[in-house]
Amino acid sequence: MTAGPDDGERVAPTKRGLSRRALLLGAAGGGLAVGAAAGVGGATIARAVQGGDEEIIDLTRSFPFYDQAHQAGIQTPPQRYTVFMTFDLASDSRQDLQVLLARWSGAIAQLMAGRTIGQVQPARADAVAPDTGEALDLAPAGLTVTVGLGPGVFDHRFGLASRRPAHLRPLPELPSDKLQDGLSGGDLSIQACADDPQVAYHAVRDLARMAQPTASTRWTVLGFGRASAGTGQKTPRNLLGFKDGTRNIVEESDFQRFVWVDDDVAWTRGGSYQVVRKIQMNIENWDSDAIGDQQKVFGRGKVEGEPLTGRAEHDTPDFAKKNAQGELVIPDTSHVALAAHENNGGVKILRRGYNYTDGINQFGLLDAGLLFVSYQNDPAHFVTLQSRLGRSDRLNEYISHIGSGLFFVPPAPRRGGYLAEKLF
Repeated sequence: MTAGPDDGERVAPTKRGLSRRALLLGAAGGGLAVGAAAGVGGATIARAVQGGDEEIIDLTRSFPFYDQAHQAGIQTPPQRYTVFMTFDLASDSRQDLQVLLARWSGAIAQLMAGRTIGQVQPARADAVAPDTGEALDLAPAGLTVTVGLGPGVFDHRFGLASRRPAHLRPLPELPSDKLQDGLSGGDLSIQACADDPQVAYHAVRDLARMAQPTASTRWTVLGFGRASAGTGQKTPRNLLGFKDGTRNIVEESDFQRFVWVDDDVAWTRGGSYQVVRKIQMNIENWDSDAIGDQQKVFGRGKVEGEPLTGRAEHDTPDFAKKNAQGELVIPDTSHVALAAHENNGGVKILRRGYNYTDGINQFGLLDAGLLFVSYQNDPAHFVTLQSRLGRSDRLNEYISHIGSGLFFVPPAPRRGGYLAEKLF
């Protein structure tokens, strides 16, 4: 990260061929990794080699914040790390909410450009620094920060009820829900994603400081590893060892049809609804299950990710095919069969999840799972899918939905403006 615009001095990328930092980044991000951070054509890169293929991550990459049709962090190819945090509004002042969104907008623009949000070392020693400084020497690492508005923004406090996005209502109780109050809800959300975990954490840390006293933190999840793939990316794996995101939305036509809002109140157009679920996995139970049964639970092979009716990962599943005993080759209670758009009236959602771990629980078991994040132009699409999955998915034996949130992500602001400005 470089200093803010008043400094005007950019920190040069490292020129060393194999740095400890890059090696750690590669190891943390993708299993079998040989890392390198080097000045190659002026770019700091990290290389991860897995299965004979090379993935190159440009840590100097940055994304624009202003003057885009949509906020970054949705259609953006998923980065390797995320920090997701929600907030409760402590103020009943509409002006306080506007000021917070305006201040966040200016800060996010600086952070995504690889700059600090102010002087890390103010001129006066007794002054509080506006930037905490832990990303001062780091490149932007493809940072995106995505802000969402929860249903509470449109309650009686701010006089915005008439401007509420049409589908922004609390999610109904869904089958298999075991939600915890401390891991659900929120008036605002921040999703920070980057290819460097410290860059993502720094962004959320500074934005959380800026929120006080208007808003206070509610719940947070630190994610890693990408549990969904974007255009041109290899399909990553969840903590159950299976590829996750094989049939995700990648075509622009599907983004227009299923992700972006275009028929809601005017200020919402170009936005999207964000559904967030913290899904805990019973990893020890899963690890004791036979591989053959695991594959029937998912409806896919574990190594290649092929549907049980195919040979390659992206083969189209044949949900009607039966074996010699007259049984469906892909069980109708498998995860892939229940989630497939062919079996849900064509409904698709954009998945942008991450793995997470919270260490060890009170029973001495691994406390880990999936931070599921989806984007859709109507949360009913998620409800449709999760209702079927919650009732019949054999995977439910090994997972629990313990956290939940619904937010509306407004379109990106114009330069000189701020997030959700047209709402007011």
